[in-house]
Amino acid sequence: MQEIMVQLLVTYMDMQSPPTGDPLPAPLETASFAVERLEVEAFLSLYRAVGEPLRWDQRLRMPKEALDPFLRSPSTVVYVLRVDGRAVGLCEFDRVDSADIELTHFGLIPEMQGRRLGPYFLDGALRSLWDRAPDRVWLHTDEWDHPKAQDTYRRAGFSVFDSKREEVSE
Repeated sequence: MQEIMVQLLVTYMDMQSPPTGDPLPAPLETASFAVERLEVEAFLSLYRAVGEPLRWDQRLRMPKEALDPFLRSPSTVVYVLRVDGRAVGLCEFDRVDSADIELTHFGLIPEMQGRRLGPYFLDGALRSLWDRAPDRVWLHTDEWDHPKAQDTYRRAGFSVFDSKREEVSE
């Protein structure tokens, strides 16, 4: 079976200073987030729940023998958003031990979208991450991401620094 390739518009964004103003309040009383060191299966379950509608596959393609050390690495930080104790959001940062940190995955399960949880979660995770004093935090987003992704990132303090068409497998 031949792999089908498509051209996708990818937008690169970064922020070079921490969020300003007051932290966003939790929109639901039972919403909270924290850094968690998930086991591979728990991580993949949440990753699928958040990412399947967005066609995430990067972590699914990683062999479990590589994913486990990645998740346990001091350079990887995963924040988990929970509502009533249930994992409903994921915010993954890579290279947190460097001055140039990448936000690699961010999202909520579909049933939790539209409740202001995304901005609250992103704002809180970024404020915590900036305690590490990076020079910048960057990400890339594309046409397959949530339609409000770029607006959410802009409101959090990110600006576009590049965009280009890239070939990806469908």
